[in-house]
Amino acid sequence: MNFNELNLKSKIIKNIKRAGYVSPTPIQAEAIPIVMEGRVVMGLAQTGTGKTAAFALPILDRLLREEGSRARAKGIRALVVAPTRELAEQIHQSFATLGAGTRLRSVSIFGGVGINPQIQALRSADIVVACPGRLLDHVQRRTVDLSKVEVLVLDEADQMFDMGFLPDIRRIIAQLPAAGRQTLLFSATMPGQIRKLADDILTRPVRVKVQRE
Repeated sequence: MNFNELNLKSKIIKNIKRAGYVSPTPIQAEAIPIVMEGRVVMGLAQTGTGKTAAFALPILDRLLREEGSRARAKGIRALVVAPTRELAEQIHQSFATLGAGTRLRSVSIFGGVGINPQIQALRSADIVVACPGRLLDHVQRRTVDLSKVEVLVLDEADQMFDMGFLPDIRRIIAQLPAAGRQTLLFSATMPGQIRKLADDILTRPVRVKVQRE
């Protein structure tokens, strides 16, 4: 399989080639078509299997197609929650690389840095990649509006559980629209608490499982 067979928008295909990607990894080949169908996904995949592009590519494709079918929607339409600032920044950079040349704007949100530049950036963001604590800080300050989120990604869910973020995740989900939201959960392992979270927030998920390459 090659990326052309995935029916992604031409701008995205150009960015994929520019980034040097040759062919999809197993999780990309399996997950991308399912995500593009709007299905709910529970993925079991280690870091290093290419799962960031497995959700970033279909999210970018979805948002670009929506822009082509109606006036550009304003507000945050995709939210990715990650456990560490390093991972959040890495995912943000992937969105920037794969979405280059489009009008879609990605922003990374995490603690340990000034909040005011983040407040400014959030005003024009389409995609937000955030660590739980700082995102809830913005929620409490009312400097972020999550009412238009169409796609939620929980990445490295087991690591977020290990770091004690599960209550924060539930508080974040409570801020999101329930109707029509596509949810994608990725985890390297599936301990009982993560499975319970998945049961609570995922409706008829498609399970995708791959090994590290």
